[in-house]
Amino acid sequence: MNTIKVSVKDRLATITLSRGKSNALNRELITELDDMLKNISSDDNIGGVILTGTAPFFSAGLDLVELYHYNEEEAKSFFELFFDFTANIVSFKKPIIAAISGHSPAGGCVIALACDARIMAEGQFIIGLNEVPVGIIVPNSIFQLYSFWIGKAEAARSLLTGKLYQPEEALSVGLVDELVKNESLLTAAERKIKKFMELERNTWSESKLNIRAELIASMKADQSETLDKMLNQWWSPSTRHILKTILENLQRK
Repeated sequence: MNTIKVSVKDRLATITLSRGKSNALNRELITELDDMLKNISSDDNIGGVILTGTAPFFSAGLDLVELYHYNEEEAKSFFELFFDFTANIVSFKKPIIAAISGHSPAGGCVIALACDARIMAEGQFIIGLNEVPVGIIVPNSIFQLYSFWIGKAEAARSLLTGKLYQPEEALSVGLVDELVKNESLLTAAERKIKKFMELERNTWSESKLNIRAELIASMKADQSETLDKMLNQWWSPSTRHILKTILENLQRK
């Protein structure tokens, strides 16, 4: 595995995103993470997962540098992969907690939202969904995922403005559940997930899936029409201009 690191102790798997400084999500990282979660899902020796990164990032979201250079078929297959992966993690039957080690905009936030709880490091970090200012159409499934945790009104307002929250703001709207110092992040995540893992396994799992039934249905629904609209906008001159500007700014840093 090139983009994630995995350790297992006391039936708890800790998956650390490990792709460069920012853990930008490309095809390889998403595939490796999805495959690992599928393996863990069927492994009776593992009862839960902590998903984390390395400060100052959890994940910077989709790797726009790589995506910008995809051709039409590559872009379509990538977004299909991301949709499928998101549906899989939302319906993951075991406890999974995001230990958010730093910045977590866009796709990084999506991964955290798919988990059962989010514990975030204190600091000058951002988290939220800023796809609209980047020129990416937000699918209904992602809106449903966002609103599952923070409510429809807050989700609608923040999505349409691309609001990125500071950790204290994220805590106040329910986007994250707890803030801790970075050195205590994994300890806090372990304490949280072990409370889930102590409960009767099947009862907890089936209850989770029942609670998320409508959300899971939304994530697994046919999104081909939405994807067509997203891709039409992705290739539009206005979005290509926004993406090119972002890439140029990244290259200057």
